[in-house]
Amino acid sequence: MQYGIIVIPEKNTFPNLRFDNSYSRLPSGFHRRTEPTPLPEPYLVAYSRATAELLGIADSEFLKDETVEYLTGNRALNGSTPLSAIYAGHQFGVWVPQLGDGRAILLGEVSVNGGKRYDLQLKGAGITPFSRMGDGRAVLRSTIREFLCSEAMHALGIPTTRALAITGSKAPVYREKVETSAVLSRVAESHVRFGTFELFASRNQTDEVKILADYIIDDHFEPLKHEEEKYLLFFQEVISRTAKLLARWQAVGWSHGVMNTDNMSIIGLTLDYGPFGFLDEFDPAFICNHSDHSGRYAYHQQPAIGLWNLSCLGQALLSLIDREKVIAALDAYEGVFVAEYFRLMREKIGLYQQFDEDTELVSDLLLMMQQSAADYTLFFRRLSDFEFSSGAGNWDIKGMLIDPAGFDEWSKRYRERTACEPLPERNEKMRSVNPKYVLRNHIAQRAIEMAENDDFSEIDRLLKILSDPFSDQTVDEFYETPPKPGSPKLVVSCSS
Repeated sequence: MQYGIIVIPEKNTFPNLRFDNSYSRLPSGFHRRTEPTPLPEPYLVAYSRATAELLGIADSEFLKDETVEYLTGNRALNGSTPLSAIYAGHQFGVWVPQLGDGRAILLGEVSVNGGKRYDLQLKGAGITPFSRMGDGRAVLRSTIREFLCSEAMHALGIPTTRALAITGSKAPVYREKVETSAVLSRVAESHVRFGTFELFASRNQTDEVKILADYIIDDHFEPLKHEEEKYLLFFQEVISRTAKLLARWQAVGWSHGVMNTDNMSIIGLTLDYGPFGFLDEFDPAFICNHSDHSGRYAYHQQPAIGLWNLSCLGQALLSLIDREKVIAALDAYEGVFVAEYFRLMREKIGLYQQFDEDTELVSDLLLMMQQSAADYTLFFRRLSDFEFSSGAGNWDIKGMLIDPAGFDEWSKRYRERTACEPLPERNEKMRSVNPKYVLRNHIAQRAIEMAENDDFSEIDRLLKILSDPFSDQTVDEFYETPPKPGSPKLVVSCSS
């Protein structure tokens, strides 16, 4: 027998990351070369081992002072080509003809074993040509929120950008109050947005629209590149990914808060965490963004806004796809969303075959939760321990509802339905899709307040908890429960 040699891939170091930088090779109208602005006396706040592993970076790298300098933008990484990207977008439904990376600088695309490339971007690294009179900086508060939530969403199985690290500095930043600076190193397969296509289409730059479409298809939709109608197939795939992403947001009870077209990922990632929020009490009209005075981006509005945003993208692709085919493609969105949403909701209540009455069963449960203002995450987690063997018990669940008798009636229908597909491990499977831990605002706020006093331990603690959201962990119940009744309402806005 002949034995081969096992080759263990060498870990990357920050001075020797392998960059490709394909986006920088697009025509100059797509971006501007932008060097980060150094911050004084930077320090490491936190880093994600999981994202570091994605890039093949060893833990030991984060013990080095030079790593902090690289991740703050104070030192240039060999092979990187820092740039800021240009795009436009509809912000709260209003067309803004030019936007762009106002505080984000793409260092380049890191190549990892297996041939994949990941954008490495610094968010908060200083003024860019697209800062629009802003300071190009990020504050520690908002950076902690994005760092924790992007990693939490990944652990929940929701496509998202990732967070590598936070570096901080005592340099002041002026928002509603004076705060300290921070830089988030963000990782994604692409940061291209719906608004990138909208920019060139609005300027009648059809050649650029085609260049961008070809670039994205070649890099992220490679099986389509030789198809005769590749642009239509590409648009259909973006529609499908977006519909399924929105279904996942709705099923986990999460609101984005700023679903502008410039915040929509062309490859179907959750992008740009600002005033996001997980539902506490179940209220379909929940508005997580204090700046959203009209409720445009309320929780129950998100699926419709997803379609509206896709229609804007379709308009931008009319130089590549016939209008009738764009309209027909958009017509498929609702069916994809509804199918995915109710598949996920069936899983949350332990159903895996599709029956006609399932939609009503789910809808009636949600109505009871809404009428009782039941905590969304906690209710479904408790439902994961539902007693299927008898009509007794389930007091932890019924105690969350103002109409226990109504729940008993619903439970009878529920048991009859589950009898149609017996599954001994149903409770276990339900616990694997109903998280025990999500990043509630009051939980994030504790980490922020401690960090503002130079104690970063809570960020690490939360990252560990949120990276394993479905398991029962030996932690204080604070991390699994909603804020106590009467607690001050935390307000997050576009500056968050």
